[in-house]
Amino acid sequence: MNDVINGKVSINTIRNVSVEDLLGREPVKMNLEEIAGYLADKVVMVTGAGGSIGSELCRQIAYYKPKSLLLLGHGENSIYEIELELKKDYASIEIYAIIADIQDRDRIRQVFEEFRPQVVFHAAAHKHVPLMERNPIEAIKNNVFGTKNVADASDEFGVSRFVMISTDKAVNPTNVMGATKRIAEMIIQALDKQSKTQFAAVRFGNVLGSRGSVIPIFKKQIEEGRDVTITHPDMIRYFMTIPEAVQLVIQTGSLANGGEIFILDMGRPVKIADLASDLIRLSGLEPGKDINIVYTGIRPGEKLFEEILSNEEGAIATKHDRIYR
Repeated sequence: MNDVINGKVSINTIRNVSVEDLLGREPVKMNLEEIAGYLADKVVMVTGAGGSIGSELCRQIAYYKPKSLLLLGHGENSIYEIELELKKDYASIEIYAIIADIQDRDRIRQVFEEFRPQVVFHAAAHKHVPLMERNPIEAIKNNVFGTKNVADASDEFGVSRFVMISTDKAVNPTNVMGATKRIAEMIIQALDKQSKTQFAAVRFGNVLGSRGSVIPIFKKQIEEGRDVTITHPDMIRYFMTIPEAVQLVIQTGSLANGGEIFILDMGRPVKIADLASDLIRLSGLEPGKDINIVYTGIRPGEKLFEEILSNEEGAIATKHDRIYR
């Protein structure tokens, strides 16, 4: 208390807010034991293995004792970090760090030819909506042609299952990022019709606490005592935690027969303004008094709300009560 009074410690350092506090519902728990048999003793590849979703995928896959785990990514530092972590925690698994760009078709073929993965989780993508609006060519090169390269190699080298990470922004897309992810979904669905590989995609909403998502940005603004910035007071989004999103991906790998797009029941969408107010309060401060919320206007390509399905798509229940096909 003395340190707080003397200004040595701020209130924020006392209460480290867990993202689960902000979800507004119980996190979805899945019985992964029964379904992860398709990973045991297999050669499993994760593209984008250094990212928030990719690295958590690697951690959860490693738990199921694959024969080897291929960490494929473009950024050497993030790949190096997840490689170090996994080698320390899972000494019995062969772990290979592979620096490669999914846009480089020849390099991707070479990697597949050398390592012969049996299961592929494709998490490499450009995901920032405003950045991709300004750099549409890069979004198309990476999200469309990069996906095609990995999917074609999976087909050519006899991968048994391919699961792609997609987004609710692929539904009736209003931005470049969403449109490229929808094209990527269509590419793997078309390929599934002629391939022995079972291709599937998993769509989820915003992932709480992932790099570049609103929570780390809000936390930084609060820690620095600045205004919390939101684009619009009525902006709503579906949210998931990183472990939830990854459990869904692993679960759907077992449910896939090929050609499906899976979605998760993410509960009710959350108002971003409410999320910011909750985060300010949970940090021990008062919205409007200690920290103001400021509205900056909708950015190019942004929707006020996201949809899970387009009008033409219908959701069919699976044997898991929170996953739909």
